[in-house]
Amino acid sequence: MSFYRQTLLRSLRSAAGAVAEAVEPRPAVLKLLSRSYAFSSAEEAAAERRRRKRRLRIEPPLHALRRDPNIPRPPRDPNAPRLPDSTSALVGPRLSLHNRVQTLIRSGELDAASSHARHAVFSSVRPTVFTCNAIMASMHRAHRLDDAVALFHFFFVQQNIVPNIVSYNVLINTHCDAGRVDTALEVYRHILANAPFSPSPVTYRHLTKGLIDSSRITEAIDLLREMLSRGHGADSLVYNNLMSGFINLGNMDKALELFDELRERCLVYDGVVHTTLMEAYWKQDKDKEAMESYQSLIDRQFKMTPATCNVLLETLLKHDKVADANKLFEHMLDEHKPPNFMALNTETYNIMVNRCFHEGKFAEAIEVFHKTGLKPFAMDVGCYNNIIGKLCKNGMLEEAEKLFEEMPSKSINPDTASYGFLVDACFENGRLEDAMEYFGKVVASGEGAPKAVLEVYNKTLDGLVRAGRIGQAMDIFEKMGEREVKPNALSYEILVTGLCKEGDLDRGRALLEEMLKGGIRASIELRSFVSDTFQMAGRGGEIELLLAGKRDSCPQITSVQQMAPNTASEASIDQQVAV
Repeated sequence: MSFYRQTLLRSLRSAAGAVAEAVEPRPAVLKLLSRSYAFSSAEEAAAERRRRKRRLRIEPPLHALRRDPNIPRPPRDPNAPRLPDSTSALVGPRLSLHNRVQTLIRSGELDAASSHARHAVFSSVRPTVFTCNAIMASMHRAHRLDDAVALFHFFFVQQNIVPNIVSYNVLINTHCDAGRVDTALEVYRHILANAPFSPSPVTYRHLTKGLIDSSRITEAIDLLREMLSRGHGADSLVYNNLMSGFINLGNMDKALELFDELRERCLVYDGVVHTTLMEAYWKQDKDKEAMESYQSLIDRQFKMTPATCNVLLETLLKHDKVADANKLFEHMLDEHKPPNFMALNTETYNIMVNRCFHEGKFAEAIEVFHKTGLKPFAMDVGCYNNIIGKLCKNGMLEEAEKLFEEMPSKSINPDTASYGFLVDACFENGRLEDAMEYFGKVVASGEGAPKAVLEVYNKTLDGLVRAGRIGQAMDIFEKMGEREVKPNALSYEILVTGLCKEGDLDRGRALLEEMLKGGIRASIELRSFVSDTFQMAGRGGEIELLLAGKRDSCPQITSVQQMAPNTASEASIDQQVAV
């Protein structure tokens, strides 16, 4: 009995030991490798669930934000101010309209762009505020200030399009440039009282510059203090305007005081203020102080925008600091790392290339044009046109053609101006066939703005007439209508003069009559030349009768007369009409 008891106890102990070994904890590494859960502990999983719930409360899913289509929209508050268009409005047909207007602006067809935008107001595709701002700004750049004001009145007052701060800034800048600073200040007060947005730093730049130009620098200082009191940051260009104003008054101490105030308020500021100080020192023949100011800017190692660096380059080159300008240009090339940071633009290359041409260093100009930094700069057609035009003007047609042939390899399509430079240069060098080949490419492409294409036509007509090929010129002239290119006064003047010099007075008289019937006025030079030529041929009476009979029926019409009804005040129209 005792034997069996001992055997049973021994077997029970061995079974208990096996169970203890089975439940013995394994190493953490083995646990981690064998686990199939996402969290290391239950507490961590619970914390993650709580975090997700908090996130859903803060950022609800998109379907929770969608409005139920069965619920009617809440009525709009009639007293709420209307807001200007956002960029999301610039899509579809309205974007196409905007692009069309911008194309006309870039080609110099401001009247056509204005007409296109104004007529669109009465169609189903109304222009956005961005399109209105573009045509207003183009009128301002062309110094057609009354037209810019009239367009603001038409778009935003008569047609009830809501302006944004850019619209008001263009209007303020226009009034300041026209010497109407008080009117500009009234617009500024209107923004404060009625607009659903605040003035921008650009608003204060225009106003301070206008006040300083009107010898009201004390009011400009008050406006600066008002800008700061309204919570705007210290704007470098506003300070620069005031510094420049005090420097022109001979108060250098006040200018330096404002400069110190700017540096106290801003750790980083626009380097253009140093340009103003450098110019002031150079006017006082203090070259050392000017270069110390420039060096202090460089020592701060600001990442300056291309616009600021370009101003510095122009100032250095203006005062023959070529070595420093070249060093700055090299620095800009090294810092140019798109898309993270753009350190230069096409204007930078134009400044350096133009300087080389000014010094007669044509080969160096081509070398500078091809110079790049760590990352190559993407040139545009305007940059190529600048150097091609200057090479053609200085008799370096072959080098210009090499750059022209290089453009397609850089994914740049030559425009009408590119061909125009080569057409003109080929005629100057007696290469008539090459000139006609380039002209044929312009005509065959069917691209380009009408005004630019017409310039190439006129260059071709003039070159053929000077080469004695009046017949070929007349053939091109007769085909202009087929290509929807309308000749202007210069086109007729070239051909009428050429025909008269060739002794073909009948065709010259017929072409002159066609010109006058088309409503195109003959210039004083053309009238004098034609009168003398026909007088020498004993036919002075008939040409004088032709000129006298058409003199009063061909008035000049400016763009304001062509505007849609009620687009400008009667006073503005009376100022624009010239007879």
